[in-house]
Amino acid sequence: MVRIRLRRVGLKGQPSYRIVVADKESPRDGRFLENIGFYNPRTNPATISVQEDKAYEWMNKGAQPTESVAMIFKTCGLSDRYERLKAGESMETLLAEAEKINQEQVIDPKTNK
Repeated sequence: MVRIRLRRVGLKGQPSYRIVVADKESPRDGRFLENIGFYNPRTNPATISVQEDKAYEWMNKGAQPTESVAMIFKTCGLSDRYERLKAGESMETLLAEAEKINQEQVIDPKTNK
């Protein structure tokens, strides 16, 4: 089974995560199929960057997000847009909407310890 999950990167005590598609049995920081995003919980608000077209593609193929990734997808609105995609809305309008939301987001580049 293929899962969409977090892969920890960063220094000791300063975690940031990549959102990757990996086989369920592979280790957390081990082999993965594709890198589809980035998550940094230390900025205010948390930095979330996801290539939504790749996420939709993998979810259509049957990849299941883990609980933590599902919460991240819900926070950035990807899960709602995916439901609209399954209902029949075009991918181009959803990707344009996501791009607009990402450009409006203001993130302080300073990180918290």
